[in-house]
Amino acid sequence: MNSVAYVTVDVFTSERFSGNQLAVIPDARGLTDAQMQNIAAEFRYSEVTFLLPPQDRANTAQVRIFTPAMEIPFAGHPNVGTAFVLGRQNEIFGRPAGDVLRFEEKAGLVEAALTRDAEGHVIGAGIFAPQPLSLGPQVDSETIARCTSIEVAAISLATHAPVIASVGLPFAVAELADLETLGKACPNTAAFAEAGRRYSPEDGQFALFLYVRQPENPWALRARMFAPLDNVIEDPATGSASGALGALLTSVVPDTDAIVEITIEQGVEMARRSVIGVTAVKSNGQVQSVRIAGQCAAVMSGSILL
Repeated sequence: MNSVAYVTVDVFTSERFSGNQLAVIPDARGLTDAQMQNIAAEFRYSEVTFLLPPQDRANTAQVRIFTPAMEIPFAGHPNVGTAFVLGRQNEIFGRPAGDVLRFEEKAGLVEAALTRDAEGHVIGAGIFAPQPLSLGPQVDSETIARCTSIEVAAISLATHAPVIASVGLPFAVAELADLETLGKACPNTAAFAEAGRRYSPEDGQFALFLYVRQPENPWALRARMFAPLDNVIEDPATGSASGALGALLTSVVPDTDAIVEITIEQGVEMARRSVIGVTAVKSNGQVQSVRIAGQCAAVMSGSILL
């Protein structure tokens, strides 16, 4: 193989050159793990997806997700963007893609459903998180403050303490008191490395998702995500973190049964505004499902020389 085709899309936006960039390799057969990692490092997007034939033909494809530094088990915007790409090309490995796609990933099976406009054109997708909400240790406010160069007093404990949360990929999640503080947040790599050793001793990774509730609507949020240890200083849209946050906020709703719809705006400070829709369903006191959805815009296509 001398070259491999790629497509790029902007995810969680309907406008080109905003949202979160994603590169998709629609046919990664023949690529080694090292080549996949090198390609992801070359793009320097938050993630690149590589598609392989599924192990189970009942599924659509095996999807591997790489950041510039490592392979990860699950992420939100790569799944939404990959589904969008396959929906627009209508087939994968010689088979029709269909409107419901099933991706085999390290975190489990991810189901994606295409969304279309009134004329039937594919405009985005929604996915279900592959794992139920799991909570790790609480993170002390001083660590959050050091990691983001903010004052401890700006961290809100009204709804929950800062905590590691995951629906397939773990993030430290913390609420801030106001948008001004959110806008001033700046990652301190040394503090992130210390937090990684303390809270993620197995791999040393520590990613942080900060958010603020809009006063006029508590289910409309603004967020920022920092992962400097993964060579992602800031991410313009983080579906996996949004899903974890949506599940966490739904879990603390006092009702035992609820359907919570959350809109998360991210990437504003990077001039790449993204809009992420999260729907969490709670039944008998437990969060049963988390859906992460958004629109996409096609940007580029070409080939990579190997």
